[in-house]
Amino acid sequence: MQSSIAIGIRALGANPVRTFLSMLGVIMGVASLVAVLALGDGIERYGREQLARTTPIQTIEVAPRTSRTVDGQRLPNEGYPVFTLADAESLSRSVAGVDEFRLTVAGPGRVTLRGDTAFRGAGVIAIGGTPSIALPPLAAGRFLQSAEMRDGAYAVVVSWSLAEAVAGRGRGAAQTLGDSVSVEGRQWHIVGILARTDGDEGFSLFVPISRADQAMVPANMPRAPVLNVQARRVEEVDQVREGIERWLAARYPAWKDKVTVTTQVARARQARQGVLLFKLLMGAITGISLLVGGIGIMNVLLASVAERTREIGIRKAVGARQRDILVQFLAESVAIAGAGSLAGIGLGLGGAFAVTALMRARTEAPIYAAFTWGTVLVSALAAVIVGVVFGTYPARRAARLSPIDAIRHES
Repeated sequence: MQSSIAIGIRALGANPVRTFLSMLGVIMGVASLVAVLALGDGIERYGREQLARTTPIQTIEVAPRTSRTVDGQRLPNEGYPVFTLADAESLSRSVAGVDEFRLTVAGPGRVTLRGDTAFRGAGVIAIGGTPSIALPPLAAGRFLQSAEMRDGAYAVVVSWSLAEAVAGRGRGAAQTLGDSVSVEGRQWHIVGILARTDGDEGFSLFVPISRADQAMVPANMPRAPVLNVQARRVEEVDQVREGIERWLAARYPAWKDKVTVTTQVARARQARQGVLLFKLLMGAITGISLLVGGIGIMNVLLASVAERTREIGIRKAVGARQRDILVQFLAESVAIAGAGSLAGIGLGLGGAFAVTALMRARTEAPIYAAFTWGTVLVSALAAVIVGVVFGTYPARRAARLSPIDAIRHES
């Protein structure tokens, strides 16, 4: 069998131009397939980054149920959990796949501006954990640091409208960075200013969650912080949610009556489905090129069988079996497909990176082609399958030739 394979591969060099032309179809087919898959992987990666940055698609919200509906009436719910930073850190350590977590509680606060005796109302958001989950953009300064949130520093990030009010006349909002603002009778150090947004009229501010009570108007009932947990990847959202539910069950046996766990899993599935459909559609279209390449291989092998009929007859006359002839021509087909796939992979990756470079230049979007071994494996395997499938008929035709008829045909 090894000698048959060697004979088949050596036969390809007898007519290099014809061999290259038959390989060309495979090269173009594999290059198209690799380029489409690499572009699809790159667009998928870019889409995931954008969704993770601008939407809560990878975020699981764990919110206490502070009320319940009975006979159409909304009544307060007793015994709901009040999550702390220690709880959030415990959950992040206990549940696999957690990337970041954030604990927030919101409520009204009273701001007193310099020189005024009357207070102004402001929306206060107390935050803790790793607060990079869907944070609003900053115009100046920085956001609250982990140490400030943990230790309860009197640091605050204010909205642009509040910064303008603190600045007063003659100064810009950005110049209030480093100033102090009075919230609930205490002085808070301004470390960051949020970017101006459309409709930014009311005052709002972020404070460390351990100082929530000092920044908000006193409430009759304890405020219930909401815990947001971000999974590392979209595919891990369901796994992280199950881990959170197990963590809740271990701490609160009747947690389903006290806590709601919600995700954007439907949007995550839609995103994955959309990318998969794109890959399948474009893969099916580019697969036509591979089929054309396979037809080219079959034509070349049929011509080779016709030209080498006497050689086949002589080999069978001296003891070659049908299987040896079959392997010889299949080896030629697979060699053409394999060499074409290697050249096509390089060409396709180069084309994909060139196309994404053009897309970045035109749109300024950070899109890059993604190289994955899965793409290489799928493309190479598809080419080999094409070589085997389209090489089988010529190989079987050569293997079934009668030695006597073959020799007579060439004589």
